[in-house]
Amino acid sequence: MHDVPKFQIRAAHTDSTVTVYQAYAPALGLPAARDGRFPEAWKRERMTWIKPSFLWMMYRCGWGTKPDQETVLAIEISRDGFEWALRHACLSHHTRGLHPDQATWKRELRHAPARVQWDPERDLHLAALPYRSLQLGLSGDASRRYADEWTVSIRDVTPLAHEIHGLVRAGELEAARTLLPEERVYPAGESLLGRLVP
Repeated sequence: MHDVPKFQIRAAHTDSTVTVYQAYAPALGLPAARDGRFPEAWKRERMTWIKPSFLWMMYRCGWGTKPDQETVLAIEISRDGFEWALRHACLSHHTRGLHPDQATWKRELRHAPARVQWDPERDLHLAALPYRSLQLGLSGDASRRYADEWTVSIRDVTPLAHEIHGLVRAGELEAARTLLPEERVYPAGESLLGRLVP
């Protein structure tokens, strides 16, 4: 993986869907997985962050052990929705060269229904790698569309997270690696990522 570009979307995806991950308290996560959609209690007006990287999600939720993040969900969403979010997103920080000035970037960010952040990708030990992983923040219109229009299926992958974590702790890295979701380069060209790469 030495030749991985610093900024690139990698995800489990099909011709029509892309899988992202989130972690919730069981009271929210379990009904979502059971019904295949987010319950009414899921606050559609709040910003929500989706992550296409399974290992970055494990880093964030501590393999499903952190408080209120004990239920790890794999959410399959439509590629149309995912790409709509990217097209309407703004970088979460000001980048000279991409934005004319700080004020313009702030204005864009305020009005954008989605924002992009690039954080270091993680290995099986959850150590930072030299290339980045996409985090996509959805708010307002994007958040509502995500919950009520884009979501195709929701699976509880907490048992998988715990199984892989157990293998990592036992030093069985090859066995752990074979269980990881297959994340391939997502075909996002200049039209989708042009304004979103620092």
